Amino acid sequence: MVAKKSPFDPKIFLSVVGTGKTVSKYRKGEVIFAQGEMADSIYYLQRGRVKVVVLSEQGKEAVVGLIEAGQFFGEGCMNGHRLRIATTTTMEPCLITAISKSAMLAVLEKEPKFSALFMQHLLTRNSRVEEDLIDQLFNSSEKRLARLLLLLANFGKEAHPTPINPSINQETLPEMIGTTRSGVSFFLNKFRKLGLISYNGNIEVHQSLLNAILYEKPELTRRGKADHA
Repeated sequence: MVAKKSPFDPKIFLSVVGTGKTVSKYRKGEVIFAQGEMADSIYYLQRGRVKVVVLSEQGKEAVVGLIEAGQFFGEGCMNGHRLRIATTTTMEPCLITAISKSAMLAVLEKEPKFSALFMQHLLTRNSRVEEDLIDQLFNSSEKRLARLLLLLANFGKEAHPTPINPSINQETLPEMIGTTRSGVSFFLNKFRKLGLISYNGNIEVHQSLLNAILYEKPELTRRGKADHA
């Protein structure tokens, strides 16, 4: 009697070594791939957090994204990019699966469940890019910081908000929202005084921050002007 084949599980596929796949541990601060390198693999972050940095021709760096556990990155090679357009660096110890482009194409063609998972990732990433662009064009630095804190705390994804790790420091936050370090420090102190966040080693984001952004409470503006004065 032929043994019944186990159904394909995308999570198991992404967690183990196989043909065209490697699983590697990275220490904090290690570069996974660098801007300008050949792009021939896609990565899946099993554990940890990764930042995406772009370097301009003038040598200026900008953090353009954070990768959380359960997300793909480096998928530009699937879209014809021969070279990496950004550098990815670990922000804490990470466990990462690397999948060659050929292996990725094969599993996408063969396994509908995996195709659905990857498609969901692409749609989510596209929506996030659009939201980030609108955020940069139309929102103040204060609102951009508030939105970033809500995203980092996984508001709407978890039953309870996740404390923001100290690895997301006051150097990374300004680069992500396009403002100064002093500006971020001012707004964080303002949020803390208003009870919207609290510090305890980590940054803990409260529901009241989401409410303040959604309903644009006028006392935030008045309090902000008074504090700034």
